[in-house]
Amino acid sequence: MRVIGGIVLCILLAALDQTVVIPAVPAIANDLNGFGHLSWIVTAYLIVSTVTTPLYGKLSDSFGRRRLLMVAISLFILASVACALAQTLPQLILFRALQGLGGGGLMSLAQAAIADVVAPRERGRYQGYLATVWAISSIAGPLVGGWVSDHMSWRWLFWINVPLGLLAMTMCYRGLAHLKPRGGRPQVDWLGALLLAVAIVAFLLAMSWGGEAFAWISPEMAALLALSLAAVLLLAWQERRAADPMLPPRLFRNRAYVMGVGASALAALNIFLCIFALPLHFQLVRDADASMSGLLVVPFLLATVAGNFVVAWLAPRLGRMRVILTIGFVAAAVGLVSLAAVTVAVPTFFVLLAMTIGGIGLGMAMVGTLISVQNALERRDMGAGTGALLVLRSLGSSIGGALA
Repeated sequence: MRVIGGIVLCILLAALDQTVVIPAVPAIANDLNGFGHLSWIVTAYLIVSTVTTPLYGKLSDSFGRRRLLMVAISLFILASVACALAQTLPQLILFRALQGLGGGGLMSLAQAAIADVVAPRERGRYQGYLATVWAISSIAGPLVGGWVSDHMSWRWLFWINVPLGLLAMTMCYRGLAHLKPRGGRPQVDWLGALLLAVAIVAFLLAMSWGGEAFAWISPEMAALLALSLAAVLLLAWQERRAADPMLPPRLFRNRAYVMGVGASALAALNIFLCIFALPLHFQLVRDADASMSGLLVVPFLLATVAGNFVVAWLAPRLGRMRVILTIGFVAAAVGLVSLAAVTVAVPTFFVLLAMTIGGIGLGMAMVGTLISVQNALERRDMGAGTGALLVLRSLGSSIGGALA
């Protein structure tokens, strides 16, 4: 439980900082006299945190979770102070990228540490707790950001990270003391890390710019996607020859791991597709205003949290994740097919019911696939395997938003 306490704070920080600044963007633009490239306040954090997630996971397998987590939290705190003191928009974007450099370690190291200290049969309960903290924090982020921006100053959104980060650092330093690193002097696969970063950045930029900065069918989009594909092919070649690969090829020879990662990415894709598409449905089809459409989407978000609790309750009792995942994905399919059949004549109650069923199923799938993947990993690959899963989830989320 000492481990869990610090990890919960890490999850809280990582989840909040992805969404908490979104409502404050107009206030930031007014204060810093800059209205161009505002989306990069969010995008810079997302891209850098996604790129560094697998690197933290891999390095922590050799150097230990505690040491790397101390580095990640320290970077996160220092960058938060810099964000709070930023005087121009370019400065804030740069400091948000540095914040992502720390934030990338919070999620991957926290998830890997859970697998270190909790027996496979009990992981469902604890991963359910963490997923619930993540979901609630993600929902609360825009609410907290809006209130702080209206009643205080957007700079407090970053100052609040300092005491929370210091508390998380203290708790993780004590709680993870008994987790011993594997030891040795790993040969860091820097070329593999660079190729992975290029592939992720090019892909996320394509998903962010497609249909806005550039047409989906344009030379610029083709170049970004071609660069991403080329980097992936070179990465596959590099990982087969590296002494200590960033993404060990043996991971992808494990059928349970590959299937679990693929299913997890698809679940993340569907969740973000719903988060983007449902408010549009309520506003454009059912004439709800922006505030009401936000409230009508809350049942879906709460249903994903409920799905986490379902897995936390079922996993210790059933012991087999296949049954739980089957239930989750069937419920998700029923909910999504029902939403696909919705017309103007369908009552709003039916839409909310379909959202709830789909949300519970997708929530079960997100936690269930994480547990299934971690149970399929060898202990030496726990950090690298968990980091790869979280990266592919992020890419799935980006595709979901772009599809919507």
